Amino acid sequence: MATGIRSPTGRRTPVNALAVVTGASSGIGCELAKVLGDNGFDLVVVAEDERIEDTAAQIALRCGGVRVEPLRADLTTYEGVESVVRGLRAQGRPVDVLAVNAGVGVGGDFVRDTSLDDNLEIVDLNVRSSVHLTHRLLGDMVDRKQGRVLFTSSIAATAPGPFHSVYAASKAFLASFAQGLREELRDTGVSVTTLMPGPTDTEFFDRAGMQDTKVATGDKDDPAEVAQQGFEALMKGDDHVVAGSLKNKVQAIAGKVAPDPVKAKLMRSMTEPGSAER
Repeated sequence: MATGIRSPTGRRTPVNALAVVTGASSGIGCELAKVLGDNGFDLVVVAEDERIEDTAAQIALRCGGVRVEPLRADLTTYEGVESVVRGLRAQGRPVDVLAVNAGVGVGGDFVRDTSLDDNLEIVDLNVRSSVHLTHRLLGDMVDRKQGRVLFTSSIAATAPGPFHSVYAASKAFLASFAQGLREELRDTGVSVTTLMPGPTDTEFFDRAGMQDTKVATGDKDDPAEVAQQGFEALMKGDDHVVAGSLKNKVQAIAGKVAPDPVKAKLMRSMTEPGSAER
């Protein structure tokens, strides 16, 4: 009989259960991998950059008794996603948890500050690869009548996003996509959960070129706390969790009642280049 440890639901998680985390070399993805490893999951951690090798080694050392395998793949490409699928199938093991976390953003005026290539990269990674990988792996979960999927969306999904318009739209897509899948799969034994963090202390704002915005210079949540809340919601089978500060939860509630033009104007005050100095 498989041994295990207690999840937040009180159920035992088999030590040999397998979790896949994309975008796992840093930030929320890395912390998700850590908390999954701490809870007895073997891991396949995926990222494009070479840091994923060191991250895997560190998690394996931290979470003794679990296997951690790194996979380097460019998920903005069709072949990159397929290489992950091939790597997983070569193991001959079912995927019990899929954490679709990889994402990228770019800040600035859509027309004058950002390139078409940068914006299409957002669509390719945040949207296309999420659909691609999920479609490849969900079928096996449904056949087994067992599995959990976690999508990392964002509180940005609740409002139009001037000066990071494609990013916010991509996160809104993920939130809608996840909720639609959840309803489709409700009688299959497969659960889908959406993680919706607010501003978090990761490399995101530096990579997106948003260092001079009010949102980037304001208070940020601890990625480890965000990941823990995401894990707990995943294991409970919740439909979503707004992680982090109370401010995020208030923003999510306001997002349900405020008109889009009002939300867009408010978001502009937080994300417009140079807003940190106003």
